[in-house]
Amino acid sequence: MSNQIDWSTLSEVEKIKYDSNYLRGTLEESLKDPVTGSIAASDTQISKFHGIYQQHDRDIAHERKHQKLEPAFSFLIRVRLPGGIATADQWLQMDQLSETHANKTLKLTTRQAFQLHGVIKKDLKTTIKGINDALLDTIAACGDVNRNVMSHANPAESDLHAQVYQLAGDISRHLIPQTSAYHEIWLDKKLVSSSKEETEPLYGRQYLPRKFKIGVAIPPYNDVDVFSQDLGFIAIEENGKLAGYNIAAGGGMGSTFGIPETYPRLGDVIGFCKPDQAIDVAEKIVLIQKNNGDRQNRKQARLKYTIDRNGLDWFKKELFSALGYELQAPRPFKFTRNGDRYGWKQGTDGKWSLNLFVEGGRVKDLPGYPLKTALREVAKKVKDAQFILTGNQNLVIANTEKKQKVAEILKEHGVWPAPLSGLRQNSIACVALNTCGLAFAEAERYLPDLISKIEKILEKHDLLKNEIVIRMTGCPNGCGRPYLAEIGLIGKSPGNYNLYLGGSNNGTRLNALYKETLNEEQILAELKPIIADYASNKKSNEPFGDFVIRQNYVQEITQGRDFKH
Repeated sequence: MSNQIDWSTLSEVEKIKYDSNYLRGTLEESLKDPVTGSIAASDTQISKFHGIYQQHDRDIAHERKHQKLEPAFSFLIRVRLPGGIATADQWLQMDQLSETHANKTLKLTTRQAFQLHGVIKKDLKTTIKGINDALLDTIAACGDVNRNVMSHANPAESDLHAQVYQLAGDISRHLIPQTSAYHEIWLDKKLVSSSKEETEPLYGRQYLPRKFKIGVAIPPYNDVDVFSQDLGFIAIEENGKLAGYNIAAGGGMGSTFGIPETYPRLGDVIGFCKPDQAIDVAEKIVLIQKNNGDRQNRKQARLKYTIDRNGLDWFKKELFSALGYELQAPRPFKFTRNGDRYGWKQGTDGKWSLNLFVEGGRVKDLPGYPLKTALREVAKKVKDAQFILTGNQNLVIANTEKKQKVAEILKEHGVWPAPLSGLRQNSIACVALNTCGLAFAEAERYLPDLISKIEKILEKHDLLKNEIVIRMTGCPNGCGRPYLAEIGLIGKSPGNYNLYLGGSNNGTRLNALYKETLNEEQILAELKPIIADYASNKKSNEPFGDFVIRQNYVQEITQGRDFKH
C-alpha cells in the first residue's frame, strides 16, 4: 500500500504517521537514549498523539549554544479531560506530579485540560504512569486526531447540563485512537498476540490531516467559544428538556503571518440533530475531514479550509449522504457572553460551586498569593469537591456541601475574594515564551502587567467594572483564541504586537487588524483615546467590541477569508 502513495506530493508528517506502526515510531528507543535530552525528530511528531510536546528553554538558549551545549530540552505533557472535570484526588495527584517531575506549576488550558511543563526525558514515563494512576490519561490530547472535547463548565447546574457533559465524554471515547501503542510504551502493557494485524478503524494509518477540535455549548453562555471549534454542538432546550443540538462546522483560529491563504474562521450553523444522533454526526464529519482534508499543505489542512475549498453546500451534501438523512433546520438560540461567571452558585441539588479566577491559567504560588498551596488544602480537606477547568483558563471548585470550609481556606491564604477589573476577569494568555518554540513574543508572563496599565486608563473613565474581553498570544497560531477578543494582541516580534479590535463579547464575531507592530507605549497610546471615546459615547450596555465597529475604528468581518494580518 505504501508503495502506491506518492509521498513527494504529501507533507513529510504524512509519511511519519504512516510509518509509525500506529503511533509507536521509535519512541521507546528515543526514551532510552542517554546521550541527549531530546527525542528523534520523527518521534517529536508521533509523541504529540501521546499528549507530549518537546520544547526547550529559550531564555537560556543563547548561553547554552555559546557553551556548546544542546538546548535545555524538556517536555510539555497535556492531559485529556473531556468536559474539564477532575476529582479532589486527581487534583492532588496532578499537583504532586508538578512538584516532583515538572516545574512546580499547573497550567489550566483553554481546552479545559491540565498541562505539566518542564518534564525532562528520563521522567516522562514515570509522570505519565502517575497521571494514569489517577485514572486520567494523555492520549489524543495533541496530534492529528480529535482532541479534548470541551463542554459547559458545570454539569450540576441542571439535568440538561449533565446531559451535555455526558455527550462530551461520549464523543471523546468514541473518537479516541484505538492503537495499543500508548499502553505499551508508557504503561508497559504487552500487546496480546493475535493473528490479526492491528488496525485503526476510524483514523487509518495516516490519522487526520491536522488536529480536530470539538466543543459543546449551552446558550446563553458560550464559554467554550463554540464557533472556534472544527465542530460545535449548541444545545437547544425546549420546555425544560434537551431537544437536540444545532451543529456548527468549520471553525478554527490558526493563521500564519505573511500567508493570506491562512485565516481564522467561525463555524457555520448547518442544521439540527436529535440527542441520539450527535455521536453519529461527529463521526461522519471527522471522516469527511479525514478523506478530504489537505494532506499536502499542513497550513491548509484544517476542516475550515476543506469547507471553504469545496463549498458549504458540498459539505452538507457529503454529510447528509454519509448519515443517510438530512439534518433538520437549525433551532433559534442566543448567546449573551463567552466569559466565566465568577463567585458562588448553588446547583439544583443544593450544593455550591465557586468559579475562581486563575490568571493565565497558571496555578502557582506567588509572594502574598499562594494559590497552589490554597487549592491543595481545599483538595485535601474538601474531598467531595470537584475541580472543574473552564475554557477560559479558570477553575470551578464545584458541587460541594462545604461552602464555608472552601471559603475559609481561600481567605486564610489570601487568594479569595480579590477585586478584579472586568478586563482582567475576561483575559486569556497562551504560554508563549519561554518554552513555546512558535512564539515570537511574550504572552502569559507579560499580559498581567499590560492589563494593570490599561486598568489605569479604564479607572480614569470609570470603566473598571465593564467587562471587556482581552486575549494575548505570542504568535498567530491562535491557541488562546485571540481573534474572538474585543481587544486582541498577537506577538509579532519580541516586545511588539499586532492590535486587533472588534470581536464580540459572546464569541460570535472575529476581530480585525487595527494597527501593526506596536510596542507597549504605542499599544497604550492607541487604546487611550478609544477608551475615552467609549466612555463618552457608548450606548447603554453597549459592549466595547460593538462600539469600535459602530464608530468605524475597524470594519466588521463576516467571513474568515476577509481577515487580514
